[in-house]
Amino acid sequence: MVNNIQRGESPLYQCEECGYLYRNKEWAEKCEAWCQEHQSCNLKIIQHGEPAPR
Repeated sequence: MVNNIQRGESPLYQCEECGYLYRNKEWAEKCEAWCQEHQSCNLKIIQHGEPAPR
């Protein structure tokens, strides 16, 4: 299940497997499904992610 996180005014969605953040819930769900199946991240998916907070 994808986590919903509020950062400023923009909601973000987090993959529970790897912790990567996305603006779009669909990409977070794709990331989570990939991570669960392959125990790794997919570069084509994470390119749609958000930079980690500092």
